[in-house]
Amino acid sequence: MSQLLFDQFAKEIQSEIGIEVGKGDLARFARYYELLVEWNERINLTAITEQSAVYWKHFYDSVTLLTVPEFDRSADLLDVGAGAGFPSVPLQILCPDLKVTVLDSLQKRISFLQELFKELHLPNFSAVHGRAEDYGRDPKWRESFHQVTARALARLPVLLEFCLPFVKTGGYFFAMKGPDGEAELQESAKALETLGGKLHSIRTFDISQIEGKRTIIAIKKIRPTPKAYPRKAGTPAKKPIV
Repeated sequence: MSQLLFDQFAKEIQSEIGIEVGKGDLARFARYYELLVEWNERINLTAITEQSAVYWKHFYDSVTLLTVPEFDRSADLLDVGAGAGFPSVPLQILCPDLKVTVLDSLQKRISFLQELFKELHLPNFSAVHGRAEDYGRDPKWRESFHQVTARALARLPVLLEFCLPFVKTGGYFFAMKGPDGEAELQESAKALETLGGKLHSIRTFDISQIEGKRTIIAIKKIRPTPKAYPRKAGTPAKKPIV
């Protein structure tokens, strides 16, 4: 089963995304899966642990971000609420020049990611424990990333307040969503206007091995985010800008 899965996984990435997946890449994905299952017995990383499901619903879904023309495979990337490393770890396995920073509010998940980086020998990866609402107000972090992404973290109006403060003017926030992505976008007009973002593109597509549509929303930062945002920790989720 594993070898057939690896072959299908590599073939799909090459045909749909245009990247050749080498033996070293497949070895990293295999080790990633092993560590994910091992650590998941101690801390809650994912409800999905069956090998094929992890490869398609987590690994492959993560790297679909590479199909977005505006995504720069050698620039910096901040992954907000990275959890078990999706989408940032699969992205860097395939794009070693990508300079990745992950931010997560749970120290146990950061410990997992730090162990993962060592095991996979990822060259340009750092993991930081903290909340987006706090780091988004830090001058060292604020408006300092060309690209920011988040996957399965919160509804889009909340995500925009978490993520747009980190994006440089002219840079992009990529929201990775499921079938409700377009509906969430309809809720986000006020947040976009308030926080300095503008819809650049929306891509909705199917992955044959996954039920339900996938949506990637690209938001361009067109002006600086007002200093009042992000609001204090917990407020964006309780009182979203809608």
